[in-house]
Amino acid sequence: MASLTLKINNKTHTVDVDPKMPLLWAIRDVVGLTGTKYGCGIAQCGACTVHLAGTPVRSCSIPVSAAANKDIVTIEGLSSDNSHPVQQAWIAEQVPQCGYCQSGQIMAATALLKKTPNPTDKDIDTAMQGHICRCGTYPRIRKAIKAASQLMNQKASIK
Repeated sequence: MASLTLKINNKTHTVDVDPKMPLLWAIRDVVGLTGTKYGCGIAQCGACTVHLAGTPVRSCSIPVSAAANKDIVTIEGLSSDNSHPVQQAWIAEQVPQCGYCQSGQIMAATALLKKTPNPTDKDIDTAMQGHICRCGTYPRIRKAIKAASQLMNQKASIK
């Protein structure tokens, strides 16, 4: 066991855990933020995607010790009321069916739009590659990412 400091969604948490514990379990079971989902446990499906130091990562395959003292953002950190443009677009486009993969999909889409404000279909396909939606909502995901891009660009032009 080790005492580690996790900075999750702009809050500091001290956790006493095995340093090899996957970050996912520290986020869900120790800190209590359950929006990030367990999908496969081998970093293949994307359900557990969070941002670590601004980069989307699969939290099921990263030891919690590698995330200590780095900024971590989970789905809960995007907004407390679903007001983030990506969340708004997801709602408007009615993306989820079962919804299980959606927090990981949204976190990947958010990272894409931060890096590429006006993504092409190819940009979207590349960024979302490996994010599995067993319900097959990929066309709605693409549409929502494009809608979120427009929302974000509109907000940026107002500033």
